[in-house]
Parts: sequence; C-alpha cells; structure tokens
Amino acid sequence: MTTKPTNRRSFLKGAAMAAPAALAAPGIARAQEAIKWRFQTYAGSALGQEVTKPAIDAINAAAQGELEIELYYADQIVPTGELFQALQRGTLDGVHSDDDSMASPTPVRNFGGYFPLATKHSLDVPVLFNQYGLAEIWEEEYAKVGVKWLSAAGQDPCNFNTVNPINSLADMDGLKLYTFPTAGRFLSQFGVVPVNIPYEDAQVAVQTGELDGMAWSGITEDYTVGWADVTNHFLTNNISGAWIGSFFVNQQRWADLPEHLKTIVSSAIEASHTYRNQWYWGGEARLRAQGDKLALTTIPADEWKTVEDAAVKFWDEMAEEGETAAKIVQIFRDYNDVVSKAGPPYTF
Repeated sequence: MTTKPTNRRSFLKGAAMAAPAALAAPGIARAQEAIKWRFQTYAGSALGQEVTKPAIDAINAAAQGELEIELYYADQIVPTGELFQALQRGTLDGVHSDDDSMASPTPVRNFGGYFPLATKHSLDVPVLFNQYGLAEIWEEEYAKVGVKWLSAAGQDPCNFNTVNPINSLADMDGLKLYTFPTAGRFLSQFGVVPVNIPYEDAQVAVQTGELDGMAWSGITEDYTVGWADVTNHFLTNNISGAWIGSFFVNQQRWADLPEHLKTIVSSAIEASHTYRNQWYWGGEARLRAQGDKLALTTIPADEWKTVEDAAVKFWDEMAEEGETAAKIVQIFRDYNDVVSKAGPPYTF
C-alpha cells in the first residue's frame, strides 16, 4: 500500500474544503461556549461566603464549563432595593434575596424576609412552601412579571442586637434600627424608627450614632459580619423565627438553559439550603452559649405577649391587601394552628 504524500498545497486545499462545512453548522461551535451569568446576593461579602457562595460554587463545578456564574455581593452591581428590576431587565441573570428587601412588585413582597411571628424555626419555611402551598403562589406571581422563582428556604431568626440593653418593650421606644421594610412597619408601633441604608454601611452607622442597632438577623450573622463588634446586647426574643429568602433567575435566561443545566442549578440550590440551615442552627446555639461580645437579655413572656397579639392584628391588616395576600395569611394561620396543637418541639 502506498501513502499519498501530503504537501502544503494539499493541506490548505483540504482546510479550505472543510471550512464551509464548519460554517454551515455554527450551532456546534456555539454549543461549546460557556453560558455566563451574573448573580448578585443580598448578603455582604463576609456573610455571602456562607449563604450564597456554596450554591454558586457547586453549580460552577458540576456544570464543567458549560455554565459559569460570577457572584457579586450586596450592592456591588445594583443596590439591594433594585435587585428585582435588574433581574427583570436582564442586568442580572440571577439573585438570592428576600422579596421584601428587593422591593418585589408582587403581592408576596410583604411575606418574604421576616413576616412578624409567622415562623419559629428554619424548617418551617420549606414546610410552608412545599407542603402548604406557598411554592405554587410564589412561582405563579413571579411568572407574571418575567422572573423565574426557583426555591425558598429559611435561615436565622430576627433578633435585636443593640448598643444599649432591651429589657422591656419601653426600651424599644425611639430606637433607630436597621431592619426590613415589613418588619420595620410592624415594629414602628412600639416606637422603633426603621432606618434604610446599604447593608455594608450598617456597622459604621452604629459607630457614628446613626443607628442604635439592628433587627436584621440572628446572633450568627452579628458575629460573622462584624455587628457584634459595635453593639453590646442581644435580645433573645425574636419577631420571626426564620428568614424567608429565595433564589430567582431571569425568566428568559432560565428558558434558554438546557435541561441538564437546569437540574444542576436546582440541585445545587437545594443542597445549599441544608448547609445554611446547619450553619445557622449551630451558630445560634454556640454563640449564645459561648460568645463573648454580646450580653443576652430577655423580655418576660407575659410582656412579650403584647408583641404576639399585635402580630395577629398585623396579619389581619396584611390579609386585606388582596386575594393573594389573604391566601398567604390563611396558610400561615393554618400552619401555626397545626404546630400549636402539636406542642413541643414545634412551639419552642
């Protein structure tokens, strides 16, 4: 057998003949290009390492170069209050936030973040979404406005960390606190003055006297982000047992994503919920018991019942804001009725 010699001319001729075939199938080349997303979280860089980055890292690793997500922290591309608009118009491809902080123009807005006294523990949140119907409501409402809601999870409770101690409801009167919009609306009846500033500015605002503290998180977050360095006291009473936050993506970007990448994204997000739950749950106990920066105080149960009673009235007000709001409030009522009858540990 003889082998036909290959010279430069014949090589170039072969390449020229192959070129039209390659050009005729541009989809092959494009399919090999990474899909790139820009993703912003509500959390600052210190907290974001624990609450958002694990999910993004897992997605990037599992996607093996087919999908590459670049993570940005609080206010790095847009202010947190503009996350929804940025997601809707495609400035951002994905977001991790609560509905309240990102000013979601949907009926579910007031129920994200910390809806007063609706939950007691982080596990209440996935139960409410997956067993009591909140997931269907969230998915439907965001579909109407061009955003794909993916998943919600609970995190830490909403306690108070302040410069001066809170031992009674009277001590709340006049306090300037960094808090969530709906939580601030609820707390204002007790004399709290809600202050809305960028997340990363809160610590300095306490040092300068612009804030007296925060009603934003549990004790784990206080230590992680540095707030325990500028406040002195932690009130063990909370106005919500678990933050309700979600992962969202731009609706068209999600529709364009291949099915196997959708599975990777969803699976990584669900796995990250488990990590956050144990990180917060363990941190809350350890830092209350062993932390040396914040002294613990408690408002007696009989006095705190005033807050619990006020929450019932607040729920009634929220239910009057529309059919969807009324449906959500009823779900909270139904669930709380079940756990109250179940007793401990559900009612702790």
